[in-house]
Amino acid sequence: MANEVRDFSEMYGYSYEDLKEGMTAAVSRTVTDADILMFAGVSGDTNPVHLDAEFAASTMFGGRIAHGMLSAAFISTVFGTRLPGPGCIYLSQTLKFKAPVKVG
Repeated sequence: MANEVRDFSEMYGYSYEDLKEGMTAAVSRTVTDADILMFAGVSGDTNPVHLDAEFAASTMFGGRIAHGMLSAAFISTVFGTRLPGPGCIYLSQTLKFKAPVKVG
């Protein structure tokens, strides 16, 4: 492994002073069955609406849905990798889920 000095801009995202109102960033991802299973394992949230197709079919969602906090975690992905980017520390959030996230 080479001892390279990385460019500061590669290691850290935008500085506070460089952030401007209206800046946007996004990530796109298809939620998979494996994502839901791994999140259930890590979080301990084994609610059958996430894991049991038969149970979930009888709910208002009509099928299995991803954990709300799994979809919320993608906010951290944007903050930590896009805007502001690496070096950003995500301190708090207030969320309102508009629709369920389903596999695929």
